[in-house]
Amino acid sequence: MAEIKLARATVSQIPKSVKTPVYASTSFQPGVLHLGLGAFHRAHQAMVFDQLLRDGDMRWGIHGVGMTQPGLVNKLRAQDGLYAVRIAGASGLEWQVPGALWQTSVATTERQNVLHAIAAKSTRWITLTVTEKGYTPALAQLLIEGLRLRQAAGQAGLTIASCDNLQGNGHKLKALIRATAGPQDEELMKWMDAHCAFPCSMVDRIVPAATEEVAAAAKQALGMQDECALSTETFWEWVIEDNFVDPSDAALLSKCGVRVTSQVHNYEEAKLRMLNGSHSAMALMGAVTGRAYIADCIGTDHIRKFVDRLMTREVAPHLSRTDWAEYRDALIQRFGNPYLKHSVHQIATDSSQKIPQRWPPSVLGQIDKGKSFEHHALAAAVFLRYTLGLDEKGHAYALNDPQAESLKAIGAAQVTTPEACVQALLSRQDLWGTVLPQSKEWLERVTYWHHRVLNLGVDGSLQFFLSLDA
Repeated sequence: MAEIKLARATVSQIPKSVKTPVYASTSFQPGVLHLGLGAFHRAHQAMVFDQLLRDGDMRWGIHGVGMTQPGLVNKLRAQDGLYAVRIAGASGLEWQVPGALWQTSVATTERQNVLHAIAAKSTRWITLTVTEKGYTPALAQLLIEGLRLRQAAGQAGLTIASCDNLQGNGHKLKALIRATAGPQDEELMKWMDAHCAFPCSMVDRIVPAATEEVAAAAKQALGMQDECALSTETFWEWVIEDNFVDPSDAALLSKCGVRVTSQVHNYEEAKLRMLNGSHSAMALMGAVTGRAYIADCIGTDHIRKFVDRLMTREVAPHLSRTDWAEYRDALIQRFGNPYLKHSVHQIATDSSQKIPQRWPPSVLGQIDKGKSFEHHALAAAVFLRYTLGLDEKGHAYALNDPQAESLKAIGAAQVTTPEACVQALLSRQDLWGTVLPQSKEWLERVTYWHHRVLNLGVDGSLQFFLSLDA
């Protein structure tokens, strides 16, 4: 007997304990074009749009675009855009099959499909999760070509919402489009300014890469095979600027739990520096010590204590988010969620793109106040140790980073000439900005902790560090 596979035709066979789509999508066109069809979008914005569809507003179906790789798109197409999400927290877990993904394309091989979707009358929003390194002229060119078609067809403007870990992401995307546009696009830019909105956005939900364990659990929960199943946490947050082409969208999103505000920056900086900054530190520690997952790191007493103190002493004093203490405690709990097999190497990916936003603002804030930045200095020392590409158990790992070659070139000599390596790493303005590379104190403290890390190991250095303030 052939194995049942998840699809629109088999949804009715899923047990009633699993939340499934209650709406039919066949007679409607997608209202949202999403660029960057990965795990995060499918377990975050897509589930918000699924709720809007459940409430009877059929303008929120998604045309999801994979930017380069066809693998996931092909799997999703075979399942009519359906996939299961395991939502796990302290109070247990539940399964849900969102039904908001109605169409799919691959930007590299089906570019015309994407351009026509941007120009389609039914399209109201474009959302993006292309990651920090995805904000390229090629992305801007795709949007310019699509908007040109849209303007020519006499369609209304679009709300274009960046949902990546970039501060001021809406402003940055608009600026990128303007910088990429040529002299021939002058009228198009005027039209875009007058008719399109680029709200800034902060998104937060831990969504690990899909695993065989989740696929097996989904098969058991659904009673059928699902090639695209995901696992996530109960916590989610979406803070978006009150800046929409259709102002009534604000109330709709708010009703679904989205925070619509003019103060996105306050939430943005807290997330980048507390959650993402801690994540980077733990991921690098985990990679060097041979721990596989973030839960393994935060489940270790000295790492948990270090992360708690990092946020409390060196990050929080420079935030505008007033409920930072509750946010910190929620983060510690979330990091320890046993269902989230969040790989340290996944989070350590693209560290050269992430660290500049996550660590230097807190270090500079501490320097300005004459306060200690030892936690960040130790984290920076671990980052240098990470560039060796070899954990403390002797196992090699790849540096998955746009700057991998230059980082490995710096890191390779750290055992024989450690001080020169620290100096080489800390002199890089692409990592630390223009001010920190001039700080003798920053150089001195990172050098000190790097020496400890090489001699005591990461765990030994953390334990020694915490003992100084016992």
